[in-house]
Parts: sequence; structure tokens; C-alpha cells
Amino acid sequence: MAGNPFLNNLPRLSTGIRMAWREGYGLAELRGDILAGLTIGTVAVPLSMALAIATGVPPQHGLYTAIVAGLIIALTGGARFNVSGPTAAFVVILFPIVQQYGLGGLLLATLMAGVILIALGLCGMGRLIQYVPYPVVLGFTTGIAVVIALLQVPDFLGLEIGKLGEHFFDNLRRIGAALPSINIFEFVVGVFSLCVMIFWPRLRLPIPAPFIGLVAGTVTAYGVNHYFAGNGIAVETIASRFTWQIDGLSGQGIPAVAPTFSLPWAFPGADGQPLVVDFYLIRALLGPAFAIAILGAIESLLCAVVADGLTRTRHDPDSELIGQGLGNMVAPFFGGITATAALARTATNIRSGARSPLAAVIHSAVVLFAVIGLAQVLGMVPMAALAALLLITAWNMSEVRHFIFTLRSAPGGDIAVLVICFGLTVIFDMVLAVGVGIGLAAALFIRRMALLTESERVDTFAHLAMHDLPKDIAVYDVNGPMFFGAADKVLTSLRIVEPGIRTMIVDMEDVPTMDATAIAGLKLLLDDMNRHNIAVIFLGLQPRIIVKLRRAGIRKVRGKLAYCANIVRAKTIALRWDEAAKSPRDSH
Repeated sequence: MAGNPFLNNLPRLSTGIRMAWREGYGLAELRGDILAGLTIGTVAVPLSMALAIATGVPPQHGLYTAIVAGLIIALTGGARFNVSGPTAAFVVILFPIVQQYGLGGLLLATLMAGVILIALGLCGMGRLIQYVPYPVVLGFTTGIAVVIALLQVPDFLGLEIGKLGEHFFDNLRRIGAALPSINIFEFVVGVFSLCVMIFWPRLRLPIPAPFIGLVAGTVTAYGVNHYFAGNGIAVETIASRFTWQIDGLSGQGIPAVAPTFSLPWAFPGADGQPLVVDFYLIRALLGPAFAIAILGAIESLLCAVVADGLTRTRHDPDSELIGQGLGNMVAPFFGGITATAALARTATNIRSGARSPLAAVIHSAVVLFAVIGLAQVLGMVPMAALAALLLITAWNMSEVRHFIFTLRSAPGGDIAVLVICFGLTVIFDMVLAVGVGIGLAAALFIRRMALLTESERVDTFAHLAMHDLPKDIAVYDVNGPMFFGAADKVLTSLRIVEPGIRTMIVDMEDVPTMDATAIAGLKLLLDDMNRHNIAVIFLGLQPRIIVKLRRAGIRKVRGKLAYCANIVRAKTIALRWDEAAKSPRDSH
């Protein structure tokens, strides 16, 4: 392996575990991991169910995701404190997949996304995620929050509306039409659960607010269903909405069975029948799988960056991508949906005293225990309380204050990118929003860089080192990167040459880079100068740029083109060529 550069550059697995081990691990660290794992496991159980339901699949698949993907990513990833599982950000991508291709299609797309994530990690693409502009991230996360909040309104109000579709305004219209069917009891349960989750943290007690809120909502719903059942009044729960069938057995709510191996395509498609895998299905799912992978990479690495800031540690981005990929590849074989690192659970993990990825492993064990031992109790959780939990989640991820602050303080171009990303996420989908947002941000960056690049004629009389140059030698100063967005502006200014000029000295000391477009344009400029018998001397070009120019055929020619490292040498050559032009007998 020492002699194979490719293998030497491969990211290593389990970087998070190794970093924690190198710093020393004892009973105190173990105690912190256990307490943190129990805390985030308690939070993950209701949240995993709620997010699975919001995605359009039965709640147990969210729990299986936290168990399987959460365990594998913790053991193989490159971030010590990340806690992975189903997240709210994925709802707007996964919900349309379920609508079109069913649960089987979602699991297959997740498997494909896992392969893409591993490829990104092996290619060292982890560092590139940091180049996604902040307005793009803020725009689509706030848009996702709005979409998630809208999807919770029917369960929160107990509306008789059926399944919602993929389009925001159509769902908004349907919800408005269904408002007369509001169930006041479900609304009360939802409001009560929401208020408990909002005000519980003020008591500063160690028990997580989502757990207390769902317990309060469950007790309230049980009381309503028990005492008012004879009057035809009922609050919908997980058990009353969802059914399951496993190996000939069936039941209501959540099966008390650990995740078991099953081929992803054995799960039903949109028509309820087992998924038929062919080339056309793979091609149709490739776009959504790529979107899942990109969003998963962005969210997990941003989460790792935040965790690094809170703990003063460092993560391995490429190793984290591979760990995320492995988790998303394996989870679908056990009924798990898409997973990535969750910022809220990771922050809770750190605040609860976590010291290593073992906390995330314990979190997965807690969720597994809940599935096996508390399935019947989990079935009693009301849908309105889960909707309240997701409304809290949507509010937290919306970052309303940051959104408003950016609108007030950011430059106009950034505001446009933010608003467009937000609007496209809400009206269409996140895939389009991210693509257009990054494209607009890139165009904005190119424009800003182009404005920084300029070329101007130097007044030699006012320049100490060039005041004695004759009038037929012109000096130009070029500043900034020469790339496709700025090359034409710079080269056009260099073409404006006064009559009688025999030699041009082009100071390019402040040109940090030059791309293929600039090189091609520069070659055309030199051909034009050559036709007009004007010699060109490049001053201060960086050696690597000179190598690029020589490869493109732009080589020094006596009396026509030269490269000089300093102004003294450039002035000497310019005067010699100027003298030679005036006296043809002297070729030098």
C-alpha cells in the first residue's frame, strides 16, 4: 500500500472513532456517551416516526432508519458527534418519490444515493461542499420548512382531506376547502402538545421537550378516545391509521419486530404491487437519487462543521461521505429510508455530554428497544401530536431570523438568490431550487470577479521607473484573474493602441490565474499585434501561467514577444527593440 498513491489517498473509515480513541477514552467518557445516547434516542423515536409519516411511508420505516443507518454511519463516518437518521430536509424530495414510485421506489433511490455518496467520498469531494453559497442553503432550508409545515396542517386540525399531492398551491387549495371538516378534539390535542413542547424547555429539566409533548398529547388523546368513544368522537392515532403484515401476521400501528433483511425492490411500488426493476426505473430514479446524495452530503457536512465549532474538533469530510453512503446503502435492505446527519440531534448529543460516536450507537440501541418493547405504546401516539412535533421542527429549521436579517443586510444579488431558491423550493421542488440557486450564485460570483479585473494605460511620465521611456513604448497594467468572465473586457482594452506605438509592456504581476478562454483570446491579441508590427513584453507573469502559455504556443520571439520577471529587464528589452525598429541594421 505504501507504493500505491491511489490507495494512500483513499479516505479511511471510522475516522470519528479513531479521533476519540487517540484523545483518550475512559469511564468518564463512557458515562457521557451513555447519557447522551439515552437522551437523543428518546428524541429520535417520535421524530423518526413523524418524519417517516411526513414522507408518506409507515412510521416503522423511520425507526428502522435510525436503527440501521444511524448505527452504520456512527461506526464508519468521519465525524465524532454527528447523529444520523431521517431528517426533515428530505421530506420535500422523498414525498414525491413515494407518490410516484411507492415505498419500493424510495428504498431503491436511497440505495442509489448511497452509492453516489461513496463515490463522492472516494473522489475527495467532501471539501467542495463548503462552496455551496449561504443564500442557497438558507433559501432551500426555509422553503423546505414552509412545505413541511403545510403538510402537517391536515393532521394538526384533523381535516378529512385524504392524501396530499406534490404541489404546494394545490395542497393549499385542498386544505382551504377542507377547513369546514376540522376535528376540534384533534385540534385541541395538537395545540396542547405544541404548547407543552414550546414551554417545557423553560423549566430547564433534563427530559427532552418532544418526549414530554408527545406523552401529554398521548394521554389527552387516550382520555378523549376512552370517554367519548360512544359519541362517535375519536382522535386518530398511529394504531388507528397504519396497519402492518409480516410473515402472515398482521396488526395495527407498529410491528414489535426488529429490522429484518429484505430486498428493497420487494417492497410495493405506487400501485401496491412489488416493484419491477428495469432500466427505465433506474433512469427515472437517477435524478432523485442524485438530489438525495447532494442534499445528504450538504446537510451532513454542514452538521459536522457546526459540531466542530461547538467542540473545537475536526472532522474528515470524505470519510463522513463514505460513512453516509454505507448507511444509505445498507438501510434499504432492512426497510430503512434515507438518512443523513441531523443538526438538532447532533447539537443535543453534544449538549448531553457525548464524547465519541458511541453515543450515536447507543441512540440506535434505544430506538431498537422502543420498537421491540414499546410498539404498542407507540401506536397510541396521536397524529395531531406528531404534526405538532414536525411544526416545531419546521420552525427550527426555517431560521426565520437569519432569513429576515439576510433580506435586510445582504447585497442585492444575494437577496435575489435567496428569494429565488426559497420560491422554487416551495412552488416546485428542492432539486430545481438548488440547481438554479447554485447557477445564479455562480453567475453572481463571476460578475463580481469580472468587475475586479481591469486593464488600464499607465502614465509613464508619472511613473518613477518609466518616466524616460519614449512615446512609442506603451505600458499597460492588468489586475485580477483573467477568466472567461473578464478576459474579453481586458483584451479589448489592450487592443486600443494609439498610432505610432511600436512596443507594449503589459504588467501582469497582479494576474493570479488565466483560463483557456483568456489564453485563446490572448493568442488572438498577439496575432493582431504582430500584424501591426507591435512587439509585446509580458511583465511579472507567474511561472505556472507562463508554462500554460508556452503549451498553447505562445512562446517568446526576439523582437516580437518576451517574458520578463522585473521592470528593469522589461525596460531594457523594450528600449533595445525600439532602437532596432528605428535602425534596421541592428537586429538586436
